[in-house]
Amino acid sequence: MATSATPSPVPTGSDNSFARVFGVIFSPKPTFASIAQRPTWIVPLLLVIVVSLVVVAVFSQRVGWRNYMIRQNQQSSRAQKQMEQMTPEQREQMLDQQTKYAPIVTYIAIAIVTPIIALIIAAVFMGIFKVSSGSNMRFATSLGIVTYSWVPGIIAALLGILILLIKDPATVDLDHLVASNAGAFASEDSAGWLITLLTSFDIFAFWTMLLMAFGYSVTDRKKISFGKALTTIVVVWVLYTAVKVALKAVFA
Repeated sequence: MATSATPSPVPTGSDNSFARVFGVIFSPKPTFASIAQRPTWIVPLLLVIVVSLVVVAVFSQRVGWRNYMIRQNQQSSRAQKQMEQMTPEQREQMLDQQTKYAPIVTYIAIAIVTPIIALIIAAVFMGIFKVSSGSNMRFATSLGIVTYSWVPGIIAALLGILILLIKDPATVDLDHLVASNAGAFASEDSAGWLITLLTSFDIFAFWTMLLMAFGYSVTDRKKISFGKALTTIVVVWVLYTAVKVALKAVFA
């Protein structure tokens, strides 16, 4: 007597948070499907924070902040005007203060601002997809998608650490450790707003947006297609980039 074959279950990603970190790279669809069903977010968020702190620590040790702050001052017309009104001693004192506090401020910003940014992005896209698609997405699901989509940033940071360890410290540019965006190839005398615009066209940023599109599209395939998710994410990115460039042009 013939027996009907039992259909194989649809493969799903692992519930293990560390396995999901690798899963979003090698098998994003099943991994994000698993995240949508059983959201987690702490591990990828902590990894982003930790590797970012390590980048800053290695940069502080190998390169130092003085040349970086000099470059930042040179690229800011407001800083240039302020320094023109100072004596050489005052300029040196200001530079010493900037060099002293820059790493401290950066450490604090990474530890505090990174989780805030994740929460904001997750809330924004959850709201957009609820309104535009009638999705019943939970906030934890949106947060899980956002944080796991940041895995390319972890890879970029690890590459940055490697570059810091092997490259001549005098040639290191903290803003473009990995030459993954057009801004890394712009001349130093380019306008600040132009460098900001070119830097936005980043391979790892585009990778992140693709992963986010995979993630949001599996939350409700009937309401959110991959194309719709990607279009929504790109539109938000364009608006954010436009605002960032405009602010740089006005306040630089």
